[in-house]
Amino acid sequence: MQKPRPFIGIIGAGPAGLTAAYLLSNAGLKLVIFEIEEHCVGGISRTVMYKGYRFDIGGHRFFSKSQEVEDLWTEILPDDFLTRERISRIYYKGKFYSYPLDAAEVIDNIGKRQAALTFASYLKAKLFQISSPNNLEDWLTQKFGGRLYRMFFKSYTEKVWGMPCKEISADWAAQRIKGLSLSKVVRNALFSANFMDLGKGKNRSKVIKTLITSFRYPRLGPGMLWEAAADKIQDGGGTIQMGTRVIGIERKESGMWQVEFECNAVINKVEVDHLISSAPLGWLIQTIHPNLPAEALEAAASLSYRDFLTVALIVRPSVSFPDNWIYIHDPELKVGRIQNFANWSPEMVPDPAMACYGMEYFTSTDEPFWKQTDAELISLATQELEILRLVQPGDVVDGAVVRQSKAYPVYDDNYSACRNILQETIKKHCLNLHVVGRNGMHQYNNQDHSMMTAMLTVKNILADEQKYDVWKVNQDAEYLESDSKNES
Repeated sequence: MQKPRPFIGIIGAGPAGLTAAYLLSNAGLKLVIFEIEEHCVGGISRTVMYKGYRFDIGGHRFFSKSQEVEDLWTEILPDDFLTRERISRIYYKGKFYSYPLDAAEVIDNIGKRQAALTFASYLKAKLFQISSPNNLEDWLTQKFGGRLYRMFFKSYTEKVWGMPCKEISADWAAQRIKGLSLSKVVRNALFSANFMDLGKGKNRSKVIKTLITSFRYPRLGPGMLWEAAADKIQDGGGTIQMGTRVIGIERKESGMWQVEFECNAVINKVEVDHLISSAPLGWLIQTIHPNLPAEALEAAASLSYRDFLTVALIVRPSVSFPDNWIYIHDPELKVGRIQNFANWSPEMVPDPAMACYGMEYFTSTDEPFWKQTDAELISLATQELEILRLVQPGDVVDGAVVRQSKAYPVYDDNYSACRNILQETIKKHCLNLHVVGRNGMHQYNNQDHSMMTAMLTVKNILADEQKYDVWKVNQDAEYLESDSKNES
């Protein structure tokens, strides 16, 4: 007798959850997604609308070293991708620097003497290497030299994480900017290339993501892609429960998982054969019953997160702002990054005479800043935009605030040991429980990595065996294991 096809439960309708659901639906499996947001799918990659203006929760470039991911984007949204030329800058000590860096501009901005001292600082770092740098400051200083670290890494990174670079694990840089070096930055500055033009002998796997000069982008923002995926999932028979909070997860003796959830003040339960979770890993482990071992519960409680809010300002622009985004490396300003959404896609802004700038702030839910009123945040963002001389007084005519909790898994001194404990606990005690995505794996990644973890999870479910270990997907959405189980 043929084995019945499994019923799949998925927690979270972000890139990982929707990718898994899309592929499972295509394979003819029954599934249900539990999504806490009432209206928007896409998670941190959703697009928010305010009075006809669309804006991202952060900016989301669509470029991957994985052709499989690129092909899936195209399959889901075949006719609505734009190719955008990247324009981005760094603001440091009152001056703007193109990024990727322009060598002549850097020398002109800092002067020949400072440029020479910066290069000497780099050479010194190379001569006196630390064998195994344990924290981010040591890792970056060794990689780029102390002066370049202080100019282009320290302030922005400490804004993002809310802690000194010495308290951040070196793992973060080793994953996020793997392959980037001063020599490659300079070479790119002197001989920049358009890495979207991959048909002329360029190898996608060799591209350094942070230096790409163009990328794809959905014409109505990343939410357009994930809304299309959600429609296709539902057309294929999948169920998406919006506005639904999972409040309990129980391991049944039968090997199934019982999910207890609340929607519209009504509590229900459903049993599934496999449970895929992109929800925060710490929450997941603490929600499972019967309780997992005390060591795992302690590790789960130790994981921490950084939160994020966007102040979208509607602007009548009187000052040139050619960038897609700008990094703000000035410690005197609270804002960390600024998006110009019309330069991602003109269709993000309904009136071509207007603009929408996303002022991005990194914070935590227990900080007073998070609890400020929308009016206070809009006022601060407007003042900072004026200080940067990107608007003049009176240019800002309206604004909206979006708060995103648990936006970034924190890479502190303890995170790696805790995550290893949880990884082993799931393998040992949680058959047919699969964790995917940024928060699901407590790994600060891009959406292509989240998607690849989901894609491999689906392959495991369809094969009814653990062919792939999703923890071996690296930051570039590449599967690292090379053996008979790895597909060519």
